[in-house]
Amino acid sequence: MSDIAIKFEEVSKHYRLGVVGTGTLSHDLNRWWHLVRGKDDPYLKVGEVNDRSSKATSEYVWALKDISFDVKQGDVVGIIGRNGAGKSTLLKLLSRVTAPTTGTIKAKGRIGSLLEVGTGFHPELTGRENIYMNGSIMGMTKAEITKKLDEIIDFAGVEKYIDTPTKRYSSGMTVRLGFAVAAHLEPEILVVDEVLAVGDAEFQKKAIGKMQDVSRGEGRTVLFVSHNMGAVKELCRSGILLKNGTVDFTGKAMDVISRYLTSQENGEFEGNFNPPIDAENRFTFIKVYNSINIESTEVMTGESISIKIGIQNSTFEDSIGIGIYFRNRYGDKVAGITSFFGEVDKGSEAFKDERIVHLKISKFRLTAGLYSIELALVKKNLARLDHYEEALRLTVIDGIQNVNYSLGYVFFDGKWHIE
Repeated sequence: MSDIAIKFEEVSKHYRLGVVGTGTLSHDLNRWWHLVRGKDDPYLKVGEVNDRSSKATSEYVWALKDISFDVKQGDVVGIIGRNGAGKSTLLKLLSRVTAPTTGTIKAKGRIGSLLEVGTGFHPELTGRENIYMNGSIMGMTKAEITKKLDEIIDFAGVEKYIDTPTKRYSSGMTVRLGFAVAAHLEPEILVVDEVLAVGDAEFQKKAIGKMQDVSRGEGRTVLFVSHNMGAVKELCRSGILLKNGTVDFTGKAMDVISRYLTSQENGEFEGNFNPPIDAENRFTFIKVYNSINIESTEVMTGESISIKIGIQNSTFEDSIGIGIYFRNRYGDKVAGITSFFGEVDKGSEAFKDERIVHLKISKFRLTAGLYSIELALVKKNLARLDHYEEALRLTVIDGIQNVNYSLGYVFFDGKWHIE
């Protein structure tokens, strides 16, 4: 159909766990032998669905399996789902960062992508040079880029540093410039992966406004991945819910959000620590203990709690920190704590293969409700070593009479004095 901007037809993508590249020579020879005989790749028949809540039992895993959907021109589509559901893989396939294992993807027009902070930027080039490079990659002429240059710089708010190499930019500056380039160089399709999680509140508002202008005012198509249900609700007209690498539900944005939130409340929400490729620094577990030191996913407002986090292969240097954030049922961050602020007792340096980090919160101040815990292992420049948007679900019970959502999400305990 002429009004279809994006079409996925039975698209699948599989990876071999723990391997970067094509794998062993024997695998390549086996693939070639099947190919010359006109047979299918034998390794496509091996592997598992991408259920990251369970430990893998084979070498191969399907990041996406038989994905089919259409996106109409000018539509704004929110793609939601748990960590590991396949959201980022789907966008990488659409952006041609990687190729599908099976199936076909059809897209009408140029695609502007912002998948990660600094994607497509060369760190040794200045901000200005990176703008021209990105525009050229998208097929634009130098004159076309120059026409948009001042608007891009102004939107990103990096005028003072535009002739500085981007390797000296903070993560916030990098993502602002990256978004400005992707949104202003007039792609017919704009692909955005969780950009709003990095920017400040003012930039988030600008970014949502720009995406609305791009879709409604200019008739371009936007695919938006986010864990923030509020942003999806405000920006998107339709949605796609992914689960374990497959399409679980499609429809209007509010219907998709409701389905996702219901699945969390029905216990389908589970964190996991089995990434497809092992990283040098990564989380291995998170456990929450109540005031009587019993592990639990239910705690009370006002009680003391402790959190234990396992980290694999981290020397826990001064330049590495942990962020723990609490999100409400809509995905909004409502509270957080980071090891970069306050003293950290590092204990013995002998156990470098796996460390266990203990955090004690003397008075837990979230009001009653359902929350998820986000974990981030980062360097001081905010470069992520490991990250889980949804590491654990936490139910908070009203432990102080009438302390509930009517007071907001965070309860302050103060002393009152009347003269």
